[in-house]
Amino acid sequence: MTEFLRIGDAGYDEARTVWNAMIDRSPAVIARCASTADVAEAVRFGRAAGLEIAVRCGGHNIAGLAVPEDGLMIDLTPMNAVRVDPVAQRAWVQGGALLGELDKAAQEHGLATTAGNVSHTGVGGLTLGGGMGWLARRFGLACDNVVSYEVVTADGTVVRASADENAELFWGLRGGGGNFGIVTSFEFRLHQVGTRALIVEFSYPLSAGFEVLRGWRELNADAPREATFTANITADSLTVGYVWVGAGGYDLLPAFRALGPVSDELIEETTYLKLQTRDDNVQGHRFRRYWKGHYFKSLPDEAIRALLDNPGVGASLQAYGGAIADVPADAAAFSHRDTLFEFVTATRWEDPAEDAERIARLRGYAGTLAPYASGAYVNTLNEDPIQRAFPPATLRRLVALKTAYDPANVFHLNQNIRPGEPTAESAA
Repeated sequence: MTEFLRIGDAGYDEARTVWNAMIDRSPAVIARCASTADVAEAVRFGRAAGLEIAVRCGGHNIAGLAVPEDGLMIDLTPMNAVRVDPVAQRAWVQGGALLGELDKAAQEHGLATTAGNVSHTGVGGLTLGGGMGWLARRFGLACDNVVSYEVVTADGTVVRASADENAELFWGLRGGGGNFGIVTSFEFRLHQVGTRALIVEFSYPLSAGFEVLRGWRELNADAPREATFTANITADSLTVGYVWVGAGGYDLLPAFRALGPVSDELIEETTYLKLQTRDDNVQGHRFRRYWKGHYFKSLPDEAIRALLDNPGVGASLQAYGGAIADVPADAAAFSHRDTLFEFVTATRWEDPAEDAERIARLRGYAGTLAPYASGAYVNTLNEDPIQRAFPPATLRRLVALKTAYDPANVFHLNQNIRPGEPTAESAA
């Protein structure tokens, strides 16, 4: 049964609080839904009342798109059940579940599927945008492991999308974001991975940074699919390494030690569940946040120099390839499968007086990397145009799908694909 919250009600402020403390908007109504029928009813209610409709799952979107000022927030967080069939290696996950809830249920049987790097991220937001994670090079993105979706469309109808049923909608949900409806249930394919993981990080002096990153780039070209290479760069530090899920992973250590003069190292055997919570930030809601992202098809020496010219913000690279690139380009809406590395630069702070300077510094740094970029991950877009996430042919197909399922653009508080015939601008 839906619980409706309004300003002044107990739980209202908690429900409207998201991961970015810069977001301080007040919905007219928050509908905390407990079932698919509740979600459908909420959509019909919002449309009849003329309210802007937004959807909340994990609340991790930097732009705070889940929180509409004077609108209707459809809050899926009560819908967090996960059911696992270990024999069929399937998981059925409600639309409000967090990644950690999926991980815990699957790991009871030594199973997992690609599920991000932070356990308090929402399954829905991550998966609908594609879904990178430590298992992606072995088993594909999160969206590549979805067998079926249950979806509430813009008119309040409930439909199922799979390879055999509403196949075009299934294609668009695999990377097209929240444009086509509210997913109330995901069916995931699971994989036997065991419970072990290995985290490897080597730190080097910045004076050796250029040669280290060049060597790291070359090592990645032949990396086993079990290994996901990482790099973290700030104005005074450089750390490169990899994450390995499963047994083994030690054979790469000599090559990393040979990259340059190691100043510090971390070689940590852990569990997959601990790996998935390692980057959690339990105080995350108090911080103001901003980020920018790029995809790189290659990492030329000039890009490495630009990466190392860091103005003191956090910057990371994570390797793609492997099973991500195995999927044909037209098999799902997710694009840029030939990406070599994903780049994200992020900053967080508490004082509102720092907003302009922090954002400008990060935008400037990301701008120096833009000449080497080949697009962006839809889940890292904020003020960037949607064209960065999708090539023209894919965007045209997404516009047609949007027009079919949401011609009034009811679901526009997202990385929005506008309905209607593609204009020169939207297809550029």
